[in-house]
Amino acid sequence: MQIELLTIGDELLLGFTVDTNAAYLARALAAIGVEIVHRTTVGDDAEKIAAAVSEAIERTGAVITTGGLGPTADDRTRPVIATLFGRELVLDESIVAQIEARFWRMTSAKMPQTNIVQAMVPAGARVLENHHGTAPGLWIEDAQGRWVAMLPGVPREMRGLTQDSILPILRERIGAAPVAIVSRTIRTTGIGESALAERLGELGKSVDGMPLAFLPGWAGVDLRLTSRTLPPDEATRALDSAERMLRDVAGPVVYGTESDDLTELILDMCRERGLHIATAESCTGGLLGARLTAIPGSSDVYHGGVIAYDNSVKTKLLGVSDVTLREHGAVSEQAAREMAEGCAKSLGAQIGVGITGVAGPGGGTEEKPVGTVWIAVSGIGETRALGRVYVGDREEIRMRATQASLDQIRRGLASI
Repeated sequence: MQIELLTIGDELLLGFTVDTNAAYLARALAAIGVEIVHRTTVGDDAEKIAAAVSEAIERTGAVITTGGLGPTADDRTRPVIATLFGRELVLDESIVAQIEARFWRMTSAKMPQTNIVQAMVPAGARVLENHHGTAPGLWIEDAQGRWVAMLPGVPREMRGLTQDSILPILRERIGAAPVAIVSRTIRTTGIGESALAERLGELGKSVDGMPLAFLPGWAGVDLRLTSRTLPPDEATRALDSAERMLRDVAGPVVYGTESDDLTELILDMCRERGLHIATAESCTGGLLGARLTAIPGSSDVYHGGVIAYDNSVKTKLLGVSDVTLREHGAVSEQAAREMAEGCAKSLGAQIGVGITGVAGPGGGTEEKPVGTVWIAVSGIGETRALGRVYVGDREEIRMRATQASLDQIRRGLASI
């Protein structure tokens, strides 16, 4: 089955909102053997919505829209598509009751009258109950079997309706998928895209006939394998085999798959070994501590941190010597080492992490340009230090530094 996707909203065209709905639907539909063959985005304009839906129906006869089902004047999807199918909008009292109950349950207040419009349904349309918000989804179909499924634009609601209604309907229509489009992501860090491609050699082009895509970002380079020609079970086995081959060749730069988070991995490794972490951050300003504490339950591993921005904090709280600062500077291997050792000692942790650098956009010198970062990790054998010059803006440099810090902990823990 081939489907077209239309995402609706001025905020998408203006760049204020990233269109995550299209990406989610593409993955979810591909997994059951449904292919999105055309994707379009239009603003909140009735004529443009009508034109886009009409063209999509003529091409494939199967369209999913997201957005434009809200209660305000710029939500035009429902009346536009009803008109295209020659249907009137009629009030569904059961939807009114559901919206009223939801408002009372969530806010202890009456439903605003503007929400009545969300209970207007094209005559003969199938209502897709929304357990995640106020706007129900709608499925409208003509005598030729051509259909449009309308979903809310709010990502959480769209995902819920996709799982609750859209996927079951499509599975019933297509039966067992003869082939599935299935992807597997292998996550790496600590190596650049070109260096990783060189290490993989011929595998960098394809693995057992499955294409490999390189997806670089501040956290590292993700490798995405895609199977397009096999039934679901065979595709999974082929991806398992290909993943093993990539791991064998790529080596320790691989730390996980899919949505695996390096921070969560580090915390689990520390728990297994009964170790605790403390941090001392200068240029990252607490970002490493924030990443660690963003994981629920991290308090049993992470003792705390010091944001040592001024040199006086480095000396008074972390024990960085005046000689080190005078002879080597705050951005130096020596300072990072003393920061790591000092925070572990003062906060009672076995592992200490020290980060110091020049995040920019100013402050760089010829000897230490913007992007220069020194990272040290103590307590896993001898204190290890890593110096890098990262590219990117201030935020990217800071995030790359925290990722490299976590990777240094991972590598150290893996060796004991």
